[in-house]
Amino acid sequence: MKISGDIEKLLPFGYLFLILMGMLKDSIYYYQLGINILKFSTITDILMSPIAYLTTNPIVLFAVISLFISHYYLPKFLLKNNQKPYVQKMFELKSVEGFSLEEKTSYYNNIALRTLAAVLLSFYLGTGIADGYFTSERIEKQSLDYNYKINFNDDEPQEVSLLGTSSLYYFYVAIGQKHLKIAPISSVKNIELMYKTANR
Repeated sequence: MKISGDIEKLLPFGYLFLILMGMLKDSIYYYQLGINILKFSTITDILMSPIAYLTTNPIVLFAVISLFISHYYLPKFLLKNNQKPYVQKMFELKSVEGFSLEEKTSYYNNIALRTLAAVLLSFYLGTGIADGYFTSERIEKQSLDYNYKINFNDDEPQEVSLLGTSSLYYFYVAIGQKHLKIAPISSVKNIELMYKTANR
């Protein structure tokens, strides 16, 4: 079954969808920390946000790659098992009786793409809400991992929990404090990774 043609046509829209999902996830995450992240982001940050998030954790990267692979083969699975009641109910399939093979292929491709979009939306929305909530809770309880030391150009170094970065800013909470700070990258000499936590 040929589905590569349909996927190739939709690749630009797929990347645009991922960009929107990355923006949604970041906006929800930083909103819970009191930041409008779009004011501190460049176009490059926005374009790279979905890829940057996926590569921060190998488990997340593996899960998303597996998701894409499974949905790549989903139309073939639906074509083979479309008469099974649990498949019909799970994907809300309509009858394809009288459809040509090409029409069936196009229909199941659309089902796979809609399912993938719904799963990705749930994934980015869920992680944005959960990450923001738990991070704000840990800030309040001062239980963050303060495993970085920021050395400023003209100030004392600080042990911090680095909550995020953009092309122009660092977002962090200093040890012993409960409010988030924003530092321009130009004001920082270097950052040291210390491998120790707040619960040491």
